[in-house]
Amino acid sequence: MADTTGSDMKPDSFMSEKSAKIFVAGHRGLVGSAIVRKLQESGFTNLILRTHSELDLTNQNDVESFFSTEKPAYVILAAAKVGGIHANNTYPADFIAVNLQIQTNVIHSAYTHGVKKLLFLGSSCIYPKFAPQPIPESALLTGPLEPTNEWYAIAKIAGIKMCQAYRIQHKWDAISGMPTNLYGQNDNFHPENSHVLPALMRRFHEAKANDAEEVVVWGSGSPLREFLHVDDLADACVFLMGRYSGFEHVNVGSGVEVTIKELAELVKEVVGFQGKLVWDCSKPDGTPRKLMDSSKLASLGWTPKVSLRDGLRQTYDWYLENVVQKKQ
Repeated sequence: MADTTGSDMKPDSFMSEKSAKIFVAGHRGLVGSAIVRKLQESGFTNLILRTHSELDLTNQNDVESFFSTEKPAYVILAAAKVGGIHANNTYPADFIAVNLQIQTNVIHSAYTHGVKKLLFLGSSCIYPKFAPQPIPESALLTGPLEPTNEWYAIAKIAGIKMCQAYRIQHKWDAISGMPTNLYGQNDNFHPENSHVLPALMRRFHEAKANDAEEVVVWGSGSPLREFLHVDDLADACVFLMGRYSGFEHVNVGSGVEVTIKELAELVKEVVGFQGKLVWDCSKPDGTPRKLMDSSKLASLGWTPKVSLRDGLRQTYDWYLENVVQKKQ
């Protein structure tokens, strides 16, 4: 039986190979762009980046040709089709098919063309709807998923299992990281399709700009959520590339919970909105608590550095410069 622990694979010399070719798939997204910034700050000089128009990751022939030509030494797979509840409910076929295609093409071609190590990134939605809190890595596949995002979750679970399968059969160093709720520069501030934090930031900013007296927020404000600044995730990804070669996926979270009410008050303060905050308790709250157990990553020696308040300030500055000013 092949070793499934990854103990046969020692963490490699990633951090000392600053000129090695690194392919960051999905480099223009929230996560991918932060990883590119972190790699550049860390002194890596040979990043291979392709836009969707330059390389369609759902096209097997194109991906195979890319790996055959470029032969990257390392791959960080941050490309995915993502969206909120509405998008997941409306386009379930897209969410499962596109993500499965991207993962399968990139992971298989990376292996066949001699990539030394691959990091696959998923999401906390891989866990069962009623997983224990905080959610340990061992909760995977122990119960039914949240129905509103099961198509995306199933694809991401398949990605984890694919990395594990290639590790078992081929002794190939493929690892997986599962981040919690992320925020930061390059986030999506779309009025309908954004997640709770950027949505709140946009609403408070627009209320402030229009001298509105109040902002109405859905629900009671009591659910607990965990947020991680995307720069911290990028730091964790570089850390895992250099220090982790295990079989099991690794949770990447901040370990800090806030209520939606506390989050809204903090965003209101950072934005400088002076009006009233009103809670519409007729609207749904969603899951009462969603916290990941990131003790495994902490035991490896990594902890987050960006506080929520500092991260929100930085994100709001970016929003003003890159979203608001571009509209003017």
